[in-house]
Amino acid sequence: MLGSVVVGIGIAGSVRMRDLMAPLSSSAAEQISIRGFVSRRSLEDQQGVKQISMTEALSRDDIHVAFICTENTSHEENIRQFLEAGKHVCVEYPMTLSHTSAVDLWNLAQQKGLVLHEEHIELFTPDFKQLKKDISGKTLEEGKLHFTGGPLKANFGFPSFSGIARLTWLVVLFGELTVTSVDLVEEKENKYMKMTAHLLTQQHKPLTWIEERGPGLGRAKHVEFRFQDVTITELPAGQREPVGLFMQDLLLFCRKLQGEVSAAELQAERNRILHCLELADRIQQITENTHA
Repeated sequence: MLGSVVVGIGIAGSVRMRDLMAPLSSSAAEQISIRGFVSRRSLEDQQGVKQISMTEALSRDDIHVAFICTENTSHEENIRQFLEAGKHVCVEYPMTLSHTSAVDLWNLAQQKGLVLHEEHIELFTPDFKQLKKDISGKTLEEGKLHFTGGPLKANFGFPSFSGIARLTWLVVLFGELTVTSVDLVEEKENKYMKMTAHLLTQQHKPLTWIEERGPGLGRAKHVEFRFQDVTITELPAGQREPVGLFMQDLLLFCRKLQGEVSAAELQAERNRILHCLELADRIQQITENTHA
């Protein structure tokens, strides 16, 4: 049995705690028990779990695993602390707000013989799984993914990092990408932002990724993928699964802890995550150079 701690009790942290308290029956998730949670706020017990300090979480011998569910800007420091303390880490995306620091952390995990896992529940959603099936074998000519949502909270990082779930969709669907140009419209007084990144596939086909956030914007993904024989303008519904998204991610993390994921799969996942972070970095650099 591996003891765990949840760091950060927002929406993701609360769901993590719920899943750890009631793991899927007869699954690898039953090997992890929760020993406490860490929060900057002083809180009552949550779901019957006691609050502990960060110092205690890092030093206790009966805590082997940390679930990092804090705001994006603190991910890197939290991961580093737990890895250096000899704990396995599961962190919400994005792992860090720079490609270089992510490489450093992965190397540290490797040196310590620890599992560092970045959550990507967007790859478990029914609409994504169905979309991936629907476009299999098709030749892309041009594509667009436009995400809308409410204003970003503080400490979520540049839009290419806070929205890396959408970028991950594009990389998984169409392979490695390059950034050609970026446009950013910001109206800070209105809490409005629109980032448009122009990308190219390895076959030199154009992809446009738009992150648009502001008051009154509903959370939605709009797609237009034009293939040689068909154009997809709506996400497929997909089939709902009985196991929740965070539980599916927890099961993958547990398989890694048990050594059940092949070295080739781990390397492919690492390559994909680092490629997405590298693209996010590039998008931020281009924007900052343009607006300098």
